Amino acid sequence: MTSYTFTRELRLLTPAQFKAVFSNPIKASSAEITLLAVPNSDNHPRLGLTVAKKHVKRANQRNRVKRIVRDSFRLNQHNLPAIDIVVLVRGGVLTMENAELKRLIEKLWRKLSRRYNG
Repeated sequence: MTSYTFTRELRLLTPAQFKAVFSNPIKASSAEITLLAVPNSDNHPRLGLTVAKKHVKRANQRNRVKRIVRDSFRLNQHNLPAIDIVVLVRGGVLTMENAELKRLIEKLWRKLSRRYNG
């Protein structure tokens, strides 16, 4: 059976892991969200989130964005190649509804997969 959990192995945890992604990434972006990715040696994708206070002031708003991104990653992880992904969020996400944000992220997952595979 396919597992849809979001365990510790599926996260970028250390500053070194984040720095590796920023070095020479493959990008997929929109006006509100940018995904940066690099290949990893694991057999599964890993996710790191950066939602800056500069762009999203309130903690509950940052948490909402992170929750939606994590949930979308959890459901789409089996469609993604073995890459480390960092999600950068800009202020425009505050005006988006949850469903709209989810659609945008899923579109970016597909875009990233095409760029990585193709």
